[in-house]
Amino acid sequence: MIRRMALIATISLALAACGQQSGRDYIKIVGSSTVYPFSTVVAEQMVNQNPSLKTPVIESTGTGGGMKLFCGGVGVEHPDIADASRPMTPSEYETCRANGVDGIMKIQVGVDGIAFAESNEGPKFALSTAQIYKALAANPMGKPNPYKFWDDIDPSLPHQPIQVFGPPSTSGTRDALAELILAKGCEEVDPQAASLEGDAFDERCKRIREDGAYVDKGENDNMIVQNLNVSPNAIGIFGYSYLEENRDRIHGITIDGVEPTYKNIASGDYPGSRPLFIYVKKQHLDAVPGIKQFLDEYAESWGPKGPLVAKGMIAAPESVRAQSRKIIDQGITLDPSTLK
Repeated sequence: MIRRMALIATISLALAACGQQSGRDYIKIVGSSTVYPFSTVVAEQMVNQNPSLKTPVIESTGTGGGMKLFCGGVGVEHPDIADASRPMTPSEYETCRANGVDGIMKIQVGVDGIAFAESNEGPKFALSTAQIYKALAANPMGKPNPYKFWDDIDPSLPHQPIQVFGPPSTSGTRDALAELILAKGCEEVDPQAASLEGDAFDERCKRIREDGAYVDKGENDNMIVQNLNVSPNAIGIFGYSYLEENRDRIHGITIDGVEPTYKNIASGDYPGSRPLFIYVKKQHLDAVPGIKQFLDEYAESWGPKGPLVAKGMIAAPESVRAQSRKIIDQGITLDPSTLK
């Protein structure tokens, strides 16, 4: 108890050291553009339930950018929470530890799918992971990407230039695209991929082409939706919630014959299914007002009939939600040996 009180005092002094006598009195959240709308809903509900608390400041920086900020250190200038559309990496954890961030709560808040979509005026694509790999990889089968049109890859595909609007390299959605779609497609069509490891595998299977066929549209997923209406023959990549919110203008593209629907993503049948997380700096938990209330509000909102599902999130299985609730209630920190 004495050690815990000393730690709280140390953090409070760090929070106060940057010009505020009582420290920062609002929650600071950074990270995933996919998780951003869900954390915004939770923040609004928390303030409605607790009018004495200030509205959290939430920035959509992308998962990678958010982790860099989150792991920068402890104190008022550093975020309390990181939204993430992929798990923290071992190197990110080591950066946190090196900067004094000791004790991180990893909370899965739901499930999402990396949705491939096109305008309702588009050519009605249906793709496989192998075709997507050939279209987007920088070095498919170990050679610079030669494909300019979709029917260069497969004659059954439309004679349209390959134009894909997607997230930047700082985005967890892009990381998940590489892990869940490109790597799978690579292993399906490239016999040599199975023998490769580390950087060699990443270069051959997961690096995205940079010749203009893939267009980095930044962290604003709504911008991708808008661009699909201007370029109806293009494909957009973003979190499922953005597809769900814009079905009057766009529709999902099947991958390996499976549509990006709530049911298919929740079951894991859709190839782009992935978990969504928030990472919490336990050292800030008692020093910054509202963090515990924010976490409690998340737990009240992530169920199948909750407001986050209404916003486009896919509810995690009951066992996952129960474990996440336990992490919040008991302040359980992640085991770094589980990171990969």
